[in-house]
Amino acid sequence: MKKSELKPACVFEQFAKINQIPRPSKREEKIIEYLKKFGEERGLETVVDETGNVIIRKGATPGYEKKKTVILQSHMDMVCEKLVDIDFDFDNDPIQTYVDGEWLAAKGTTLGADDGIGCAIEMAILDSNDIEHGPLECVFTRDEETGLTGAEGMKPGFMTGDMLINLDSEDEGQIFVSCAGGKSTTATFRFEKEDAPEGLFFLKASLKGLVGGHSGDDINKKRANALKIIARFLYIVQEKYGLHLASYNAGKLHNAIPRDGVAVFGVKASVKENVKADWNVFATEVAEEYHVTEKSMQFLLESAESEKVLPEETSTRIIRALQAVDNGVFAMCQDEALAWMVETSNNVASIETTDKNAVIVTSQRSNVMSALENQSATIKALFQLAGAEVVQGDGYPAWKMNPDSKLTAVAVEKYKELFGKEPKVLGIHAGLECGLFSEKYPNLDMVSFGPTLRGVHSPDERLHIPSVQMVWDHLLAILKSIPE
Repeated sequence: MKKSELKPACVFEQFAKINQIPRPSKREEKIIEYLKKFGEERGLETVVDETGNVIIRKGATPGYEKKKTVILQSHMDMVCEKLVDIDFDFDNDPIQTYVDGEWLAAKGTTLGADDGIGCAIEMAILDSNDIEHGPLECVFTRDEETGLTGAEGMKPGFMTGDMLINLDSEDEGQIFVSCAGGKSTTATFRFEKEDAPEGLFFLKASLKGLVGGHSGDDINKKRANALKIIARFLYIVQEKYGLHLASYNAGKLHNAIPRDGVAVFGVKASVKENVKADWNVFATEVAEEYHVTEKSMQFLLESAESEKVLPEETSTRIIRALQAVDNGVFAMCQDEALAWMVETSNNVASIETTDKNAVIVTSQRSNVMSALENQSATIKALFQLAGAEVVQGDGYPAWKMNPDSKLTAVAVEKYKELFGKEPKVLGIHAGLECGLFSEKYPNLDMVSFGPTLRGVHSPDERLHIPSVQMVWDHLLAILKSIPE
């Protein structure tokens, strides 16, 4: 298949034009100017708010004037990643695409289909003269990828529509109607390291080869958390023999399940062989505990050089806190339609120690805001009891499923008519811009769907070409069927 043969042609033509324009997160000035010019050249009302979000309004086609106003929404920025041996400047160079069977990909970089294809769908509709629809508001938000700051900075009243279709989902045939809110909790233990007591033998416990994953999407998949597993062993040793913690480092990102970790600690030389024996038993038991999901866990306990250590009392408090802090799924959704989905969870994401402090980052999520606040308060209280300084971010809100959503009903009905099968109506235990919209526009009826993407946020990103036609047909059928 040649690029000139891609269908729907109007969408892929717009996508090709978008990919000529640099649009890294937080540096979207060029695409903002392009969108502004695009709307104005077509005589459409075009507004850029103080945050940099763009809205382009298009009136109804004849006979559809009484339909409810629909908002089509996507984000204009893209994640900029490339292969190490590729010479590419995301601030100036156009994305180079190619067709690989049924997939569209980029040469050594991210493709930008997340969410450039959503933008292209909106622009194709704005550019058309033969699509039947009611009043439309096409919204392009900035900086979704690094903090949802475009949606967060949008003021109430910028959008005036009754229904919103978010075009930022990544599996055709899935219609999302709910997402989680989130908050991070950071606990800091302060200390001055001191010389180790005489007679200590130092050991380094390490764990690697875990699957890891996204702290929202993968939290319910029984994957091991390297930080928590090492903490389990430290707690066992501490309770049986006592120990002096020298360093502990595991995890990197607040939204990722830790895949590896290393702790260095000292014990009395007289118990070192006991500790080694306990480690062998512990490793065998944990490997069996995770034998389905973790096929490549690598446990290693080896001798280490003598180091300065944390004060014993501080070391004890940190290890007890890490043993006690909840990790994983806390509750499943109560709504019958989403009973399979995680409602509330916590990820113990990282620990980093220096000569002065130990910083522990955790990430809480829930599709119910009161449950999110309670879970965050529980984590905060635990670390406060352990004597840490605790700071929490503002977080982002959840989008709660509306069981009476007319837009969902239309979307499901039209999908069945077009394709002869039921779409999957889902929630996601991760953040979407819809969560922020639901807070500022509480009466907005929303769904989220989009064409199939794989390898997003990496140079492996690719777009399934046939799914774009399916999403296009589905969207146009919905627009014709919006209630008055």
